[in-house]
Amino acid sequence: MTGHRAHWDLDEEVTFLNHGSYGACPRVVREAQRAWQDRMESEPVRFFQREYQDALDEARASLGALIGAQPEDLAFVPNATYGVNSVVASFPLRAGDEILVPNHAYAACHNAVDYFAERAGAQVKVIPIPFPCEDPEIVIERVLAAVTDRTVLALIDWVTSPTALMMPVAGLVEALEERGVDTLVDAAHGVGMTPLDLDTLGAAYTTGNCHKWLCTPKGSAFLHVRADRRERVRPAAISHGATASDERRSRFHLEFDWTGTYDPTALLVIPDAIAFLETLEDGGIDGLMARNRSLCLTEREHLADLLRTPLPCPESMIGTLAAIPLRNRDVRPAVWPLEEDPLQEWLWAEARVEIPVFAWPALDTRMIRISAAAHNDPSDYARLREALKGAPSELL
Repeated sequence: MTGHRAHWDLDEEVTFLNHGSYGACPRVVREAQRAWQDRMESEPVRFFQREYQDALDEARASLGALIGAQPEDLAFVPNATYGVNSVVASFPLRAGDEILVPNHAYAACHNAVDYFAERAGAQVKVIPIPFPCEDPEIVIERVLAAVTDRTVLALIDWVTSPTALMMPVAGLVEALEERGVDTLVDAAHGVGMTPLDLDTLGAAYTTGNCHKWLCTPKGSAFLHVRADRRERVRPAAISHGATASDERRSRFHLEFDWTGTYDPTALLVIPDAIAFLETLEDGGIDGLMARNRSLCLTEREHLADLLRTPLPCPESMIGTLAAIPLRNRDVRPAVWPLEEDPLQEWLWAEARVEIPVFAWPALDTRMIRISAAAHNDPSDYARLREALKGAPSELL
């Protein structure tokens, strides 16, 4: 299996196995963005007042076709965390309402839910999901067991960040909807990792990043809101769209499409990113996603064998990220997102291997997480394994 690293300007001295954190944008897409930026700066008034909206609509239609979403249900946001904030801030929470959040939720989004729930006098019910997790049905059972007549919303990750579990989103959305509970799907890892069909999924709200597995520049993400919920959702930044009038555009788009002057070019090259990824493998993007997942499944087995650790979940819960538990759980945990575990620091300093290591004190777990992106190939993971053989045993 060969990689496509030649299309990326990644540091040749680094084995880059952390696409999952911030993504990495290929050269051709960055060049397309620079062309848009040059056009924007050559005549800003022309760009923003005469060209921007049509270009944004084209990007929205392109993304919608890929993820199975009607353009009228799609808004652009800077990142999935902004999308979660917009939904929860707009949600009609009342005192005594309950929001369900599995304990694997991304911390930034969990923080947003906590903040707005506290303001409203609502309760956040944290659902313990085991890791290792032997069956996705366990997730469904745990979530549904927590539903009461006061439950109004559930925040569900499509793929969890530290534990890299692909959650049974379709089953959860359907079962929660039957119980009158809206689902907010955090698909920060979704588009470009696994096929999406948001109209068929039917979740009330789904937000996702394009800068990760769709390989767009940073600052490109989407919020999909089901038609019957669109009027209630407003952006986290209220701006001119609140009072603007244009019979050609919905209030939803008027508000989200213009929250203030910004650089929208990361969004405008979404069609370029899609077109580029379509060329890398037979079968287009679907073929690329299958290739990346196959690589991830193979390499997680090799890594688990080296670390003498059982695989923590079935293949059905794996996309293009995989986390493997480490034996030593007593290493000092990082206390904030930009701090690194000592093993991560050692791998970078001694071997120039870029890979995240997470501590999870609540479950007495540390784990190392691999990514499998288009620019990766088996030699990257071989270098990781060779470096781990030389790592101090107390870090493993």
